[in-house]
Amino acid sequence: MISMTNVVKRFNGNTVLKDVSFEVKAGEIFGLLGPSGAGKTTIINILAKQLTAEGGTHTVAVDDFTQVGLMLEEDGLYGRLSAMQNLNLFAGIYGVGKAKAEEALASVGLIDAAKRPVAKLSKGMRQRLALARAILHSPKVLFLDEPTANLDPNTARGIHKLVFALRDEGTTVFLTTHNMEEAVNLCNNVALLHKGEIVEYGAPKEICERHDSFKTVPDLESVFVKLTGVVLE
Repeated sequence: MISMTNVVKRFNGNTVLKDVSFEVKAGEIFGLLGPSGAGKTTIINILAKQLTAEGGTHTVAVDDFTQVGLMLEEDGLYGRLSAMQNLNLFAGIYGVGKAKAEEALASVGLIDAAKRPVAKLSKGMRQRLALARAILHSPKVLFLDEPTANLDPNTARGIHKLVFALRDEGTTVFLTTHNMEEAVNLCNNVALLHKGEIVEYGAPKEICERHDSFKTVPDLESVFVKLTGVVLE
């Protein structure tokens, strides 16, 4: 469903992605893991056609990009409009009804904030609204950049349940995170990214077994430290 082969990206002469290759199967939850600055958002932007690569190939197997949902760090919401007005605007763009916008807002626990201006929402609420916008058209492929950053544990668990529900409905989910526990709980397969290079790839349990770090809960963080010398925060 999603693939990259030997992708290279440079900014101002600096190589930020170095021969990045991976594949994501249809209907799986795939995690791209690494610290801030590793290149995770750059990879999403390339796959979402927001950036071009200097080398390699990449594909997202959809008929057109209206079948893609995208939630980035910059939410792009309209501060003067209410939460519901924001979703209704995009519902019109995607050609889905207002009922779908209400359903999406309810799915992220924001129905009580429907009439509140976005400018008056907390950062966590804006993040949930951005997720609602990304899923309101039932995308075939969903890109989530740090979907639970800045969220309290209960809200994060709710987002996890929503991601599983989307997967069960056939959506392929590609997420970035630096939370290794989250990746273990959510992802079928993960890639560990360090300084623009993938240093490991596979199912979390299998990665840990390869590096003799398998415990009751796979300890991906210790594997990452072993491979890179970097402690994630």
